[in-house]
Amino acid sequence: MPADIKGLGDLPQQEKERLRQTGLEEDMTKRAGSYFQINQEVIQAGSQAEGIEVLPISEALEKYDELKEYYWKAVPKEKDKYTAYVARQKEPRGVFIRAREGAKTVLPLQACLYLAAERVQHVHNIIIAEKGAEVHLISGCASATHNVAGAHIGVTEFYVGEGAKITSTMIHSWGAKISVFPRSAAFIEKGGTFLSNYVCLQPVKKIEMYPTAFLRGEGAMARFSSIVMALPASTFDIGSRAILGEKGSSAELITRAITRGGNVISRGHVVGASDGTKGHIECRGLILGDGLIHAIPEIEGKVMGTELSHEAAVGKIAREEIEYLMARGLTEEESTATIIRGFLDVKIQGLPDVLQKQIDAAIDAAEKGF
Repeated sequence: MPADIKGLGDLPQQEKERLRQTGLEEDMTKRAGSYFQINQEVIQAGSQAEGIEVLPISEALEKYDELKEYYWKAVPKEKDKYTAYVARQKEPRGVFIRAREGAKTVLPLQACLYLAAERVQHVHNIIIAEKGAEVHLISGCASATHNVAGAHIGVTEFYVGEGAKITSTMIHSWGAKISVFPRSAAFIEKGGTFLSNYVCLQPVKKIEMYPTAFLRGEGAMARFSSIVMALPASTFDIGSRAILGEKGSSAELITRAITRGGNVISRGHVVGASDGTKGHIECRGLILGDGLIHAIPEIEGKVMGTELSHEAAVGKIAREEIEYLMARGLTEEESTATIIRGFLDVKIQGLPDVLQKQIDAAIDAAEKGF
């Protein structure tokens, strides 16, 4: 990595544009804080919001003894070979974000994880919202256009305190030979809310992820929303899981998947383990090429007082829909793109406008290839 790169603004224009498509902003008047890591080097870390810290995880571990109460607790280091790999690293990399009790910010924080040259990038992130606090985070993950092959392994642990809220929006723009292995989990306490949004509409070799939300407090809520498009030679093994462990807790798992020749395995698992709990899984797939969409929804009720449901649908674009739009002046290509755009256009309840606009922008960028 060139020594003169001190931030996003120092990257070549082509790379800056690639990162902008994942939600990154050079203009910090639009962000409350920022973390920027190229390969294994932390370029930027800081917060402008009162009561909210953004630090490199290595610095936070030295500064706060109490961080040991969170480190490798939501995600166990022995979970699989990828978490074990991250745990073995002598120099931890990643971001520590903490919103102190009652702290809130209108503008989102941003985190950029950029794989420029190294074969493997690893991070371990800790995100904490204390009682009554709110955190909105955009994570833009990408590889350089010249990067031939590589892997990203990311461990993220979320801790949502009583009455707190964490919104995490992750937008990926990797390369056709990059493999990605996110490993994440969230602990959600009484009255807490966790919103996780994932978007990947660009080429990638493989993405394997299965985040889990543990709803540990009464009235806790989690919602996972995923929007993916599998291009030829891409494989997505994605999904989410929610454990409804306390009275009145709820979860919703939503996936929109398109294959244009790649493979998508969409997993969902909701466990109703307490009275008054509600969970729903929804997966909709659209086949536009000779690819695969395999939906695996699971609902597991352990008590009488839980309500769980799921629905899954996979199909193609109906010819009559295309002809309807063509009759109103659109070409066949324009009609197809319009239908796909509508299929992906998921409005996520409770999502701040600035994050919804970022998801819409990622869909707009992908629409050029529809």
